[in-house]
Amino acid sequence: MIFNSLTFLVFMVLAVALYWSLGTKWRLWMIFLMSLVFYGFWRVEFIGVMLLSTVTDYFVSLELGKDKHSPKTRKRLLIISLTVNLGLLFIFKYLLFFADNTISLINWLGWSVNDVTWKIILPLGISFYTFQTLSYTIDVYRRHYEPVRNFALYASYVTFFPQLVAGPVLRAAEVVEQLKRRPTFQLPYIEQGLKRILYGLFLKVVLADNIAPIVDTGFGIDATQYGGLDVWTLSFLFGMQIYFDFAGYSHIAIGCAKLMGIEFPENFNFPYAARSFKEFWKRWHISLSSWIRDYLYLPLAGIKVLSTESRSKGGLNVTEGTRKSKNTALFLTWAIMGFWHGANWTFILWGIYHSVMIFAERLINKLTVKRSIKINKRVAWIATLGFAMLGWVPFRAENLGDAFTMFSKIFIPSTYLQMAMRENVYLITALITLLVIAAYELDRVAKRYDWEQSLVFAPAQVLKYTTMIVLVYIFFRPINQFIYFQF
Repeated sequence: MIFNSLTFLVFMVLAVALYWSLGTKWRLWMIFLMSLVFYGFWRVEFIGVMLLSTVTDYFVSLELGKDKHSPKTRKRLLIISLTVNLGLLFIFKYLLFFADNTISLINWLGWSVNDVTWKIILPLGISFYTFQTLSYTIDVYRRHYEPVRNFALYASYVTFFPQLVAGPVLRAAEVVEQLKRRPTFQLPYIEQGLKRILYGLFLKVVLADNIAPIVDTGFGIDATQYGGLDVWTLSFLFGMQIYFDFAGYSHIAIGCAKLMGIEFPENFNFPYAARSFKEFWKRWHISLSSWIRDYLYLPLAGIKVLSTESRSKGGLNVTEGTRKSKNTALFLTWAIMGFWHGANWTFILWGIYHSVMIFAERLINKLTVKRSIKINKRVAWIATLGFAMLGWVPFRAENLGDAFTMFSKIFIPSTYLQMAMRENVYLITALITLLVIAAYELDRVAKRYDWEQSLVFAPAQVLKYTTMIVLVYIFFRPINQFIYFQF
């Protein structure tokens, strides 16, 4: 079941009605069972995989919460959770990758081994729900969070259908208490939720789905035929497509939760307005980047991780890693981040690309501070936007060869005179980029001058939502799944 379908709209209406009607006990079981139904619309047989991860971490965390266990026993319990969750990811997502590459290496060394002919279907959303259950278990292990003893409450948190297959990646501290204590029903929940859902559907069915065929056609061209302008155009165009697609999903997920009075953390905040790669990742897929920071980068860098509560009170990390360990952790973290996105060398290249950009920023910042140099904010934004868009090349390219070929084109001035795509593709890309920039500036100005008090606010809102509703109605059809469903 996908968000941009009539089936989901009917499903959502039923879920919201039951949520506000049932008592606490049955409400939690309803969320859990409805989430299983939601997931089962894709493939029923993979519900068992999700339940294996869910049940394992439930019982492991209960044991971790007991004071009787020694540190060694607690580590063993954590290892059980890591083994099950990462084992599921390895089997379904990475086994074929390692098998294929091992066979290729053996054949390259001179032995003859037949290629792998069997296939493994990737369970929908496995990368998201395994990360979510892992964060819960690790927080309990670190004694940052008390284990949830009510299975229906815990299972509702893990499988909650709005964010089940593509995030946001929720921490237990962010949502469990909200699920446990339902607020008093208020009409603004419905109003705000529907607005967010409309925003999400607009980004998905009106923008992302109509850009997708142009991107597919562009990347379907032989990479050797591209000119430098083609590479820039395709990187910007796909950058906009994946932004509209994923931000659209996040808007719908946040809106669906809001219909039930539940607040999800924001997952996007105008990432293409960032002035550095560090800032970019504070604005893009915020829940995942913060997860990677807290559960991977900081431990690898030797930095103590504080609880969410300690952070909110202004607590500081007390164990600082060395510069060497931080840089090593940076490259290792981003390689893993890329690999998380997909079992392909192109994703690893994408991760390494971002680590190089962030490492370069560290060096530049050190130099500018040392020499009291101030970088112009507009120059920083333009540079970040350009390099961030180029980073989408390996993410979308079919293979490493295509990715490197495309990168090489931008350094050959003579190739900028050749155009491999139709003229309107370049114009469409420029127009979309300008509209995104304009949307950010309008949002910034509106917040600064509190334009909700303006006389034109109400008519402008009516016009905006009417236009969005009409366009969503025209384009509303389940053409494409959300891009992040494949991760």
